[in-house]
Amino acid sequence: MSTLLDISKIDMVFPTPKGDFTALKDVDLKIKKGEFISLIGHSGCGKSTVLNVVAGLYQATSGGVILNGREVSEPGPERAVVFQNHSLLPWLTAYQNVELAVDQVFAKSKSAAEKKDWIEHNLRLVHMEHAMHKRPDEISGGMKQRIGIARALSMQPEVLLMDEPFGALDALTRAHMQDSLMEIQDELNNTVIMITHDVDEAVLLSDRIVMMTNGPAATIGEILNIDLERPRDRLALAKDPKYNEYRSEVLTFLYEKQRKVETISTKRDTKKIAKIEQSTKSATA
Repeated sequence: MSTLLDISKIDMVFPTPKGDFTALKDVDLKIKKGEFISLIGHSGCGKSTVLNVVAGLYQATSGGVILNGREVSEPGPERAVVFQNHSLLPWLTAYQNVELAVDQVFAKSKSAAEKKDWIEHNLRLVHMEHAMHKRPDEISGGMKQRIGIARALSMQPEVLLMDEPFGALDALTRAHMQDSLMEIQDELNNTVIMITHDVDEAVLLSDRIVMMTNGPAATIGEILNIDLERPRDRLALAKDPKYNEYRSEVLTFLYEKQRKVETISTKRDTKKIAKIEQSTKSATA
């Protein structure tokens, strides 16, 4: 299968009052159509920065992103983003919030009747057709996030970008949302890049888990292929030795391998400081 999305050796440097800050260094990743990719790592490791570069919200300092043979230089409907905060307009109904996206993308290509059918279709995908005429303050947090996903899907994106979409939900609602997302991806064969801090969520949903090193100059530390058959049943997987092995590998990277890297880096910094201090003493002697 050919590459759909090529994240090619991107660096991201931000100017600060104290000088340039390198958030990402040499991030390189090729993603195929229909893949579900999870980005995982400690806070501050540049996961959201990677997502924002792919979304076209940031321009990489060097390197670039190629989608279907075209360079990504700005936001576009072929890349829809679902944030942790649902970002629904509170004065509009669920239907109207999805309608905003549909009007933006299909204003000229769909008739009024076709747009209505398309909006309702996407609300059915996320099991929210019963609440399409309710405003955000009339529905639960999980339902709001379903509407946010419906709005993103209604744009018919080639890549769905999700920034901790279930992070603010309670455990039971989160599990239901994960199951719904698996159903949707199985039906639509979406390409998904999702940021998560949840190891179990990453293993359950992903085809590959991309583990990021800590910043500054964060990069891809390891990539873990998840060879579990789909559709996936969370209860069955809980007793699956392969599932638990994958889970252990991610935890080992996050809490052991990454800690060793930090320890080595700290020792190097300590040696550098000692050398500088010694040089300073020699110069002033």
